[in-house]
Amino acid sequence: MCSTQNMHIHHKLDNPVWEALTTEDKRFNRGTNALGFFPDDVSPFVGMRHWDDHDLAILEKELPANRSFSVMMADQVSIPACFEIVFTTPLHQMVCTRFQPIFDSSLSTRQLGDADVPAMLALTALTKPGPFLQRTIDFGNYVGIYENGELLAMAGERLHVNGYTEVSAVCTHPTHLGKGYASHLMSHACETVIQRGNIPFLHVKQDNTRAIAKYEHLGFSIRSAFYFAVIKRRI
Repeated sequence: MCSTQNMHIHHKLDNPVWEALTTEDKRFNRGTNALGFFPDDVSPFVGMRHWDDHDLAILEKELPANRSFSVMMADQVSIPACFEIVFTTPLHQMVCTRFQPIFDSSLSTRQLGDADVPAMLALTALTKPGPFLQRTIDFGNYVGIYENGELLAMAGERLHVNGYTEVSAVCTHPTHLGKGYASHLMSHACETVIQRGNIPFLHVKQDNTRAIAKYEHLGFSIRSAFYFAVIKRRI
């Protein structure tokens, strides 16, 4: 097994998957007190407290072999040799420090529910905002914009950490970009989070400069570089 040093965790948002699975999203945890992961139709994320040699031994022994998992944290970690990295990309974690909503009163926004899941899956498959599965909607508070029966844009929540809520699955159909849909829906999502007394945060690919500029306009600022990888057990 690979050897690694302890993560330098200084803030709960440095390891948000673990924090969510052991606090606000604990109901989803299908793992243990040492190794947490979500149901395979909700989210691919796996979390551990330290990601040190002790934790990695647990990962190697106990992580199910029949699915892939996503790792997301502030520090890159060594992965045991029995796993392979399927995909990796650098992210920025951004936190809303000075919320500046951008609402468009001409847009009709509606809460999304179970009946909308097929349309949500189709939109996220097309736009690839990040992992979105059959029951990802169970994280809650998804809003969208429809036109002529087609879902054109959406945004919602994912990880819930004490005091913080992740805004996620922000996406717009490629033929409707530039119309302000994402800013409008992000404003709705962030307002809901703030009204509950929490601070919105999100993760975005470092090369997605268009989205980063949009989020900064809404009051987000970059907090930290983040490591993201999809792993699966070698056959």
